[in-house]
Amino acid sequence: MTAELHVLSAGYAHERVASTVVLVRDEGRAVVVDPGMVSNRRKILDPLARLGVDPVEVGDVVFSHHHPDHTLNAALFERARFHDFWAIYENDSWTDRPADGFQVSPSVRLMATPGHSAQDITTLVDTTDGLVACTHLWWHQHGPALDPRAEDQAALDRSRAALLELDPALIVPGHGAPFRPDALDVR
Repeated sequence: MTAELHVLSAGYAHERVASTVVLVRDEGRAVVVDPGMVSNRRKILDPLARLGVDPVEVGDVVFSHHHPDHTLNAALFERARFHDFWAIYENDSWTDRPADGFQVSPSVRLMATPGHSAQDITTLVDTTDGLVACTHLWWHQHGPALDPRAEDQAALDRSRAALLELDPALIVPGHGAPFRPDALDVR
């Protein structure tokens, strides 16, 4: 089982900030990861339209963590169930469950990766090109080595090492374009 992954909007963090927003298609399911801040909602909606996905067809939304720059546009997906580090939220239902190992769809699962915040999770996607990790363990390909907003840098370093042990083919960082792990400036 393999999914296809599309970066809807590559994020950035300089004078302004935008999260990297991802769409995963997996066996008829549409999953959006980190529908956060962008300069205009069209940066999310237009790529979805080009891919033939109506926001009401998105069944799952994953938050890597609860900072607004990663969650702000969640309401675009009115029929989705929402996943974070400890629960699933759907309509008025809150279902407790740990994220680590949770299977969102056949080729999409979650991994606890604390450090940037204690509640950070990584979305792991099995694709035909290998494992892809959507994560805030790195802001972009160049790190930073020391996360200026990390709640626990030592935990972040352990989470980075644990993720790299899975040998991902591609990393989709919190605020940048996807990159291969061998191109990382900071491990």
